[in-house]
Amino acid sequence: MVGEHMFATPRLQLLAQRVRPTAASSTRLLPALPPIASLLPDGALRRGTVVRCTGKAAASLAMAVAAGPSAAGSWCGAVGLDEMGVLAAAGYGLDLERLAVVRAAPAEWAVAAAALVDGVDLVVLAPPRHASSAAARTLAARSRDRGAVVLVVEERPGFPADLELAVEAAQWHGLAEGTGRLQSRRVSVAARGRGSAVRPVHQELWLPAATGKVAAA
Repeated sequence: MVGEHMFATPRLQLLAQRVRPTAASSTRLLPALPPIASLLPDGALRRGTVVRCTGKAAASLAMAVAAGPSAAGSWCGAVGLDEMGVLAAAGYGLDLERLAVVRAAPAEWAVAAAALVDGVDLVVLAPPRHASSAAARTLAARSRDRGAVVLVVEERPGFPADLELAVEAAQWHGLAEGTGRLQSRRVSVAARGRGSAVRPVHQELWLPAATGKVAAA
């Protein structure tokens, strides 16, 4: 992992300069793990779009979505996910050598996210509960201009997005009559959005499966 940084504009600018050759790739799509691909209109993540992950397992879903580009060599960043565990991120398949976790004060979330959007392929963002709608629209426009994907983690929808992946139900498995260990979590995800994604698509996923990996249920 590149590191867990307290927000500092010069440091993030240096990071953006370091990884910009990767972010400047000519391809318009970032790959997704096979269980996630069926939820995406192109079977992959389109650069310059905002994908909103909602529901109680939204953060886990976002990591599963980010795992595809990360495993394929893309640089990823995270803002506002201060409680995200490194082992959890690695378990979902993120390459820690190409992951930058940034800690930013609530008032600076948009500036920190914009700095990452300038230099990495994908940013996982958990905005403050009362995030400015104007700042959200500006960030969405910046992601379109820079060709980055922004994954927004929200329990309730609100951030403007091209596609929403909503966890409609989630259930842990592994405990039996008060004994045992939590081994897997089955979730029901609905994808809906604009254009080719207007028609909802549903998928059952293990986040994670008993093997610790993301899998179709």
